[in-house]
This record gives sequence, structure tokens and C-alpha cells, in this order.
Amino acid sequence: MTDKQKKETLNKAKKFFKASISNSHLGNTEKLVTVSEFNVNPFLVKYLAQFFTGNTKAESIAKVLIYPRILGTSINTTFGSRLQAFISEVLEGYGSTTAGIDIEFIDALDKRKKYCQVKAGSNTINKDDVKTIKDHFKSVYSLARTNNLKVTLDDMVVGVLYGTESELSYHYKKLQENYPVHVGSEFWFRVTGDKHFYIDLIDAFSEVAKEINGFKVVNKVVKELSEDIERNYSGLLL
Repeated sequence: MTDKQKKETLNKAKKFFKASISNSHLGNTEKLVTVSEFNVNPFLVKYLAQFFTGNTKAESIAKVLIYPRILGTSINTTFGSRLQAFISEVLEGYGSTTAGIDIEFIDALDKRKKYCQVKAGSNTINKDDVKTIKDHFKSVYSLARTNNLKVTLDDMVVGVLYGTESELSYHYKKLQENYPVHVGSEFWFRVTGDKHFYIDLIDAFSEVAKEINGFKVVNKVVKELSEDIERNYSGLLL
């Protein structure tokens, strides 16, 4: 990957993240200005406010309602659900026409062509996914042999966008018994040939948060929710 290609790919990644994930994240955050947006557990909300901030003021209650919602698992779920769009928009240059394969690339380490299934994170597949991936790879291998292509089992790989080798789940470990699983920085290095690409991609996503000024939005929402609690839900403050 040349410097120009790297810059173009990172720009595509930023545009994708902003349009497909960040804008939705921002919009969902801006809605959280009334208690009716939450399923409040009255036995825990004041406890959590005291635990987190040392008091049970309206602002403290607002924070313990808002923070888990906007910083929790939902945005990870959104990212995973948009994986195919990420592949199409950001990794279009590596797109594959082979059934069951997401991308094809020349491995930066062994210089061989790889047929790759891409997954989001180190714990994002289940038992059924393992079988599906293996079946796809077996089909590719059989087709390659029929067409006299020099393809080995090691040329069929699973690429995991983020995480580390030590974080791979049991299901990924089962795949590793037959096929390479490249995760996080190793995956991105093998695809791009750039040892720093993984960190640069992470930084590109964080730059989106600066552009939309999420910190200012969150403070505004906390203030408005606090006011709603004081006006309409004084029982939470007793």
C-alpha cells in the first residue's frame, strides 16, 4: 500500500464511520433528554448515583442513566451489523468475486494470495459460524484444485478487524485448528503491508468524535435530563 492509497483508505474509513455509526450514535444520544427514554430501576438508580458520584442529585442520576446507554455495547453491536458495508466501502479494493469470500489480498509476509472471511471482533462468532466458514473454505479449496490453482489451506484465512490473539474466543480457536486466524494489528499489516495501519485506523475513527463534538452534546443531554428529573420525577431525588 502506497502512502496515497493509505490516505485514501483512511479517509474512506472516516467517512464510513461518520455516516454509518457516529451519526446514529449522536442522534440516539440526543434523544436521551427525558426519563421516559429509560427503563429505570428505582431500587438501583440512586444507589448507582451515590456509588458513582458520591451524591444523589439530579445530575448524578442523569449521568448513571445516560453513560451506560451511550458507552455500552450498543455501538459495538452497530459496528458489527455494519461489517459488510465496511468491507464494501472501505476495503473495496480488496473485494472478492469468489462465493463465500469477503476479500482477497496478497499477504505482506508470505506474498501469497489469500482468500479471507472478515469478522468484526475477537468474540463475534458462534458454533454455527465456524461450520459456515469451514464449508466456504472447503468449497474454495475444491474449486481451486479443479482449476489447477496452487491454493493451500493456509491461503484461506479469517481476518478479525480488532482485538488480540490472546482474546480470541473458543470458536476462533476451533477455526485455527485448520485455518489461520489473523487478528487486529497482524491482520491489517498482512493486508496493507503497513505496521502502523491498525493504530492509524483507530485514530481516524477517534477523529470523527472530535469533528462532531460529542463531549459538548453529552454535557447538553445530561443537563436537559437533569432538568426533566427535577421537574417531573422528584421521587427519584427523595
